[in-house]
This record gives sequence, structure tokens and C-alpha cells, in this order.
Amino acid sequence: MTVPVEVVKGKIYLIRGQKVLLDSDLAEMYGVETKRLNEQVRRNKSRFPADFMFQLDENEYKGLRSQFATLKGTRGSHRKYLPHVFTEQGIAMLSSVLHSEPAVQVNIAIMRAFVQMRELAASNRELAGKFAELESRVGQHDEAIRTLLATIRQMMREPSARDKQIGFKVKESAGIYS
Repeated sequence: MTVPVEVVKGKIYLIRGQKVLLDSDLAEMYGVETKRLNEQVRRNKSRFPADFMFQLDENEYKGLRSQFATLKGTRGSHRKYLPHVFTEQGIAMLSSVLHSEPAVQVNIAIMRAFVQMRELAASNRELAGKFAELESRVGQHDEAIRTLLATIRQMMREPSARDKQIGFKVKESAGIYS
């Protein structure tokens, strides 16, 4: 059982400044009930400190639910307890609690998704740095660009009557050149 990395990426949320996966999404990927996944976590509580896993509060859950499609109206379709979310380290720890081969394969896909997201974030930071560098360079050349454009505009404008003319002036009355 393999889970495509793109599917995993679509289930990663940013909560409390951390990238996390919901217990229900993990349970679905592992092919177990959410209840059973949380049961294993409770049995091994010392392996899941607060920076590996935490439970959402009511407001966080409401905000998250608004991002999901409409919930089913059937009985038993709503959660009884607030969901737990797992950070990357918590998901890695899940592999030591869930001993099935599908769990190992799912964990590999999840770790790959987190790595790809980190690489994407790093490339975005690099790109932002390059843009900042380019903007600073343009700032140094602004005056030169303004001067160049002013010179070109001056060359393009029509000469006025006050401009000094170049060449000979003909005095028509005497027919003499001055």
C-alpha cells in the first residue's frame, strides 16, 4: 500500500506555526480506525511529547472544519473528541508504535512529502533573496536611468523658436550673409 506524495502534501496543515497531519488523515492512510491510532498513541504516551503531537482546541478545530467539505448529516459522522495532530517527528514516532508493513510504507511517503515541502520552502527563500538583490541593484542605477531618459526626451522634442539656430543667417534686404 503506497500513498502518493501529492496526496500527503494535500493533507498537511499549518497549525500553531507547525506543519501537521490530522489523526484521522493518518489513520486513513495507515488503513486503521482513528480510534485505534489514538489508542496506540495513548498506550505509548511517553513517545509523544507536545512538540510531536498535540490536541486541537475548539477554535482551531472549527477553523479547520470550515476548510473541509460539508460533513455528513448521518448519526455518528461527527467526532466525539477534538482531533490530535502530529508533527513530522510525531509521525516518525508513529512508525515505532504501528508495526505493520503498510504503516512503514506510508511513513516513507509522508517523510518524502515533508522533505519536498522543506526543499520548496528553501528554494522560495533563495528566490526571494535574489529578487531583493535585484531590487537593490536597480536602486543604484535609478539616477542613471532617469538621466538617460531625460536626454532622450530632450533630443526628441521639437526645437522652439528661442533655440539658437545653427548655420548662416540670410539678411534678405541686403542679400548679405552674416
